Amino acid sequence: MTRTVVSSATREVVIGFDRPFVIIGERINPTGRKLLAAEMKAGDFSRVERDAVAQVEAGANMLDVNAGIPLADEPAILASTIRLVQSLVDVPLSIDSSIVEALEAGLAAYQGKPLVNSVTGEEERLERVLPLVKKYGAAVVAISNDDTGISEDPDVRFAVAKRIVERAADHGIPREDVVVDPLVMPIGAMRTAGRQVFGIVRRLRDELGVNSTCGASNVSFGLPNREGINGAFLPMAIASGLTSAITNPLLTDVKRAVMAADVLMGNDPDAGRWIRTYREPPAEGMAGRRVNRRRAGGSRPSLGESAAAS
Repeated sequence: MTRTVVSSATREVVIGFDRPFVIIGERINPTGRKLLAAEMKAGDFSRVERDAVAQVEAGANMLDVNAGIPLADEPAILASTIRLVQSLVDVPLSIDSSIVEALEAGLAAYQGKPLVNSVTGEEERLERVLPLVKKYGAAVVAISNDDTGISEDPDVRFAVAKRIVERAADHGIPREDVVVDPLVMPIGAMRTAGRQVFGIVRRLRDELGVNSTCGASNVSFGLPNREGINGAFLPMAIASGLTSAITNPLLTDVKRAVMAADVLMGNDPDAGRWIRTYREPPAEGMAGRRVNRRRAGGSRPSLGESAAAS
């Protein structure tokens, strides 16, 4: 089984088919969050601090960190954000940027082995990002689009993923350090989007032997009750072979769905984590009152009394 190992300075996380599903918290990302973008640009990271801690407390195994803010010094902001987040939580990080200089600044600031998000099949991007991944000993997300854009044909997206894995090997990056994102399309715009992703991740597991991830929230874009769609999508994707996802761990339906999938896939031994999380403690004092009533009536001895009598 392929295992992708990432780490912070003090904690290691393993992404793999025989391991619990890895939740990568999505909230430290100013895209679509105008207030967060304005705060980060102004040097106010209080919301970043709250989001980092809250996501880890909610069960995130990793955090995605993005500083894509228009007209801002993204390399400097990303490096500062990474240092701050690493001072607050001990989970590994996914360094997320479309700007190569920002990726390099983030990698230089990072302590441990991060996940670089991301490289595409575009020739220029391959030749600029893969050497950085090799230089810093990181793992990398391979997004299955290339110079022609994002294909609606799942066979084409699989072929792009395969080419990125092969090009990574040319740079000395082993396949276990490549995590493929097959690109989840909004189901509201493409009714076959779910089936496409399930098919691709099965091929990634069975034919390429690589781990996979995705922006899980994309599937529900534009629909009401997005949490319900996301919560149904993830277990189906996990059963097909998905091993991690960038998503929101603060959403109850999403977290519960992932934990249930781990139980059903055999990756939560003896359902231990599920039981610890959801078992209701006995009502306080109820057991004692039942025993006392039995003793008072004299008709049913306790187990201890029965054993003594025999």
